[in-house]
Amino acid sequence: MKVRPSAIILKDESVLTLRYCYGNIDIYALPGGNPDPGENLSEALIRELNEELGITAEVNKMVLCGEVIWSEIKKETLHTIFITKILAGIPELNPEHTIALEIVWLPFAVLSDTLLYPNVGKYLLTCLNDKPEPVHIGVIDQPYIH
Repeated sequence: MKVRPSAIILKDESVLTLRYCYGNIDIYALPGGNPDPGENLSEALIRELNEELGITAEVNKMVLCGEVIWSEIKKETLHTIFITKILAGIPELNPEHTIALEIVWLPFAVLSDTLLYPNVGKYLLTCLNDKPEPVHIGVIDQPYIH
């Protein structure tokens, strides 16, 4: 099972996401990525945010973790989601490090109705409203789209 740290970055009642399009379906990913050998989760997330978005970030507490299990392709990922703060820079896509189409600040109001990766919109809302779910939410209902 792979582990993927990702960031919740907030601004004006919105969450920073990266928009991808697979099979004509838009998916909004929390920024993050896979650790390199020898990196811990915070180090990997800081590096990924710098590479993909050109920002310097501070990783704070983990608020959620859960598994995506795609039996269709025999792939499993443990997603760990951290509250993250931008210390320097303005997020801008770096096409050398991401295939995302654009940065989208998703309003809190649409999180539970938007296909996210990982698909945790309803859980994010409880965290953002200071009514946190248990940190480990189990298997995430993530449709496989190719």
